[in-house]
Amino acid sequence: MSMSIETNDLGKNYRSVKAVEHLSLRVAEGEIYAFLGLNGAGKTTTIRMLLGMIKPTTGSAKVLGTTVRLGSRDPWGAVGYMVEDPHAYPELTLRENLEVARRLHPGTPPKAVGEIIERLGLAAYADRRAGTLSHGNAQRLGLAKAMLHKPRLLILDEPANGLDPAGIVEIRALLLELTSGQGGTVFMSSHILAEVSRLAGRIGIIHQGRLLQEMDIAELERNRKRRLLLRARQVEDAQRVLLDAGQPAELLPDGALELKNADAVDHPDDINRLLVQAGISLTRLLVDEEELEPYFLRLVGMDGGSRNE
Repeated sequence: MSMSIETNDLGKNYRSVKAVEHLSLRVAEGEIYAFLGLNGAGKTTTIRMLLGMIKPTTGSAKVLGTTVRLGSRDPWGAVGYMVEDPHAYPELTLRENLEVARRLHPGTPPKAVGEIIERLGLAAYADRRAGTLSHGNAQRLGLAKAMLHKPRLLILDEPANGLDPAGIVEIRALLLELTSGQGGTVFMSSHILAEVSRLAGRIGIIHQGRLLQEMDIAELERNRKRRLLLRARQVEDAQRVLLDAGQPAELLPDGALELKNADAVDHPDDINRLLVQAGISLTRLLVDEEELEPYFLRLVGMDGGSRNE
């Protein structure tokens, strides 16, 4: 399998501060890879090293098969990127900014400017000076510049930052089109797990400069805590029946019974049938799944517990 991004023991120190440590990533061609971490986790530092903007302290990175070096011209003609706040010439219009970007990519036809303006919903702002754009539209301009030349690899730092829900949906559709329709690769950072889980095929989680875990979406779903909650009029009788059937249930402070056994969670109908046959009336039966954000905080040890729990 061909790799669009490879890093080996990549690290960056700022004096005594280790911003990134021992980072080894593999991003396959054609996939959407989400690089997830809290603010300050090392996401932007990593992206700046991938783009040759800063020199790593340790290790190396390859982008589209080329070792990244400061000042090198390869392989940036096939890469689109947006890092932190999108850069623009404030006195030029949005259209003029895109025309400047187009000329920096020889071979990109003039019609590409109009096409990307339409695709990103920027037609109403095309002749406004970039310095007057709202934060959300400035973000769209940054994305337009990154995608203008139809790159093989798109590297985006918090691409949904400042966008409204409709804008996030549009960006999601564009990125899926780039990967599925054009065979491109997307490497995107975010601090919001719910945002990227709808889009990415694989997720890497970084915390305090270290890669904690990599997983695909199916594994993410398996790792989320699941439980079966039920309420019954005869709650003590229900608890006893479940225990006798090998399904221990904990009585919660709010009066609900909680079952964590995977068999019970996967087969709630069997639990319902067991209790009804015992003459117990259920008032509620619910499979409760851990929300994405609490899962993320649990993984990085910020839920009040340990990562290893």
